[in-house]
Amino acid sequence: MSTPDSCNKGASKSNDDGVSEMNDKLHNMSTVDNEDSISICANCGKEGSDVNNTCNKCKMVKYCNAACKKKHRHKHKKDCEEYVRLAAENAAESHDIELFKHPPSLNGYCPICFQLLPTVDSGRRYKTCCGKTICSGCNYAPVYDHQGNKVDKKKCPFCRTPSPETDKEIVERKRKRAEAGDAIAIYSLGCDYRDGRNGLAQDYTKAFKLWHRAGELGHANAYCSIGFAYYLGRGVERDTKKSIRYYELAAMGGNETARYNLGIEEENAGNHERALKHYMIAVRSGYSTSLDQIRDSYSSGDATKEDYTKALQTYQAYLGEIKSKQRDEAAAAREDCRYY
Repeated sequence: MSTPDSCNKGASKSNDDGVSEMNDKLHNMSTVDNEDSISICANCGKEGSDVNNTCNKCKMVKYCNAACKKKHRHKHKKDCEEYVRLAAENAAESHDIELFKHPPSLNGYCPICFQLLPTVDSGRRYKTCCGKTICSGCNYAPVYDHQGNKVDKKKCPFCRTPSPETDKEIVERKRKRAEAGDAIAIYSLGCDYRDGRNGLAQDYTKAFKLWHRAGELGHANAYCSIGFAYYLGRGVERDTKKSIRYYELAAMGGNETARYNLGIEEENAGNHERALKHYMIAVRSGYSTSLDQIRDSYSSGDATKEDYTKALQTYQAYLGEIKSKQRDEAAAAREDCRYY
């Protein structure tokens, strides 16, 4: 399967308990007294601030000198390996707790109609004039002046600024927004450089620099694009591990495409339970392709009827949040206003 570009409460409590228990085990293996900040040599028992020769592997036990460390090595080996194993398990469980949390809404709400913005790209428009993202319904609807007269020349429904007419004007507006720290504008400029559009020459180096900046400012789509570039080897050397890491950052930030891609990776690896978790989170965000994937998993026996029923109900709840008469009218009039 290819990947595209652009847990319940009880389970979370169980994971938290497991991490806490593991932390206790790790603490008990340490030779450092956290309360008094006094280190104890694991070999000879000497105490003091000069006991600071730390085990290179586990970093948890200390010695007064290299001789004590060497002498104690054979006794410490088993505990050291166990600590490293427990630490790795602890880190993995903590990571999963964060990874499978339901993320915040990536797109938020339309500033005009105050309804949830759709997940589908054609269901919303970013305005380079004011930096607002407006739903397709409000963007398609007629714009009126302060006297109630319909404005013939297309203007921004939010700030009433005339729409840009040239590539140069589009890029200038994006750069102005980018200078103000607008993460969406920064990300969009990166996409312009990647695709060589709006009069800009294709430049992957500039695209990656802008995407990293946008990601650091909290725009999850940027991390998804970086992940996809690593997945394909587009502009960078192909690296699936980096691809997955950036998909995870994007998914935790609310990007449903990255979440779906992680599900595909888990399914290809035979981890159907983890894949289903990813698909379900993506469905909650309105990603219909994940719903189709859960249906296929049900057909193949990798998901239950209850799983598929829950996914259908979740997707219907999402549609209930985004549907409106105005958006339906826009979608009926123009294909590029389709919003689900």
